[in-house]
Amino acid sequence: MKTLVSRRGLLAALVASACALPAPRAPRAADAGTITVYNAQHESLARAWADAFTKETGIRVVLREGKDMEFANQILQEGKASPADVFITENAPAMALVDAAGLFAPLPKETLDLAPPEFRPADGSWIGVAARATVFAYNRKKLKEADLPKSAMDLEDPSWKGRWAAAPAGADFQAIVAAMLQLKGEAATLAWLKAMKAGVVPFRSNSLAMRAVNRGEVDGALIYHYYFFGDQARTGENSNSVDLRYFGHGDPGAFVSLSGAGVLAASKNKPQAQAFVRWLAGPGGQKILREGNSFEYAVGRGEASHPQLVPLDEIDAPKISPDKLDSAKVADLMTRAGLL
Repeated sequence: MKTLVSRRGLLAALVASACALPAPRAPRAADAGTITVYNAQHESLARAWADAFTKETGIRVVLREGKDMEFANQILQEGKASPADVFITENAPAMALVDAAGLFAPLPKETLDLAPPEFRPADGSWIGVAARATVFAYNRKKLKEADLPKSAMDLEDPSWKGRWAAAPAGADFQAIVAAMLQLKGEAATLAWLKAMKAGVVPFRSNSLAMRAVNRGEVDGALIYHYYFFGDQARTGENSNSVDLRYFGHGDPGAFVSLSGAGVLAASKNKPQAQAFVRWLAGPGGQKILREGNSFEYAVGRGEASHPQLVPLDEIDAPKISPDKLDSAKVADLMTRAGLL
């Protein structure tokens, strides 16, 4: 027996069915837009961030890879004609350089509130999205606790000549020097750099410096923490004889370096660019730090870092103004000391 439905009844049924359907989803990648990011962070971490953000919002992220200061100087040259929408760095000095040139767009309060004040500049032009802790990686077969330097400044002592390593040409080490300059002043920093020139064993990268420590070629190296944790998570072949010294006490060797993100004033896609920076500093971006294998610190307000890491609030890092880290003065001092 057929069931007959009147035209009016059919219309009512269709309306009811439509009302029961879920609300339309936000526009996906086809119509949500695309942003270009000058990325000086590790490519694997930036790709994890970009892919998760695109999956959540539909906004496509094009990553252009480079180094901190290379991109910073490129942005200065491009000025208002820069094709980039967002700049992400490994260290804060490159952010400070672009900020000083007035080439960042201000971030809204809701974005800035995602990070504590110590993890963003006072002018609100950019925000910290990750961090690395300075450590002294040492060979525990060669050094006991009593043998370790109590401060990074102790490495200028002649007794350390030929016994410690660093990667002076890298942005990581130069950020550490920028913190020292802010804390100790020009004269003390230059004296330390000159002593370093006479005593350090230089390497091209932090990874190679740590490997030399592990092999017993040097006793220790001034590097960032995450090189150790990353190697331990893989094979440990370059770190199995290594332990880490956290200097604490507000020492220059306890410096915590910010990885920053900012929206360029030249951006033609500011809503999407602002959304990406807000996402990086918020729960989405910080979760990738906590659960991923970058071993960089989460810096979002109330956000926990990877459980293997020493908590940031236990490091007793020095108080640094990230927007006052002077990369130009550091380059000058390191050149005068013969390190560059």
